[in-house]
Amino acid sequence: MSDTTSPSTANEQIVQPVLTVCVTCRRGLSSAEIGDAPVPGRQLYDALMANAEGSGIVVKPVECMSLCARGCAAAVSMPGKWTLLLGSLEIEKLADFKEWLKLYSASKTGMVPASKRPPALSDMVIARLPADVASATKTA
Repeated sequence: MSDTTSPSTANEQIVQPVLTVCVTCRRGLSSAEIGDAPVPGRQLYDALMANAEGSGIVVKPVECMSLCARGCAAAVSMPGKWTLLLGSLEIEKLADFKEWLKLYSASKTGMVPASKRPPALSDMVIARLPADVASATKTA
């Protein structure tokens, strides 16, 4: 059984993955090491935005995801799929990351087995959160 979805029909709404990127992430670098350059999280966000049009991905900025030791940090989500908290992202891994995002988008559950990830991204998944956590919670 495959974990990929069938191609969408004209009557289906096209849903894109949302990638939220920490734009304040320093990736463990000090201010002296960064100098006047934008912080690594901002650089990653800018690189993703430069290629976002037509990519099928919505990229959003957020300030501080509290993953300083595992930066650059991001989260990817889609309705009905696992939300994944990601770390150890770098601009140098951008091509592999964009390919992985396509696999995430095509999967039914949002899970892309480690064996399908490019080796450069083997350590990027920090945590997964159930799909639609807020809508699944019942209040008394």
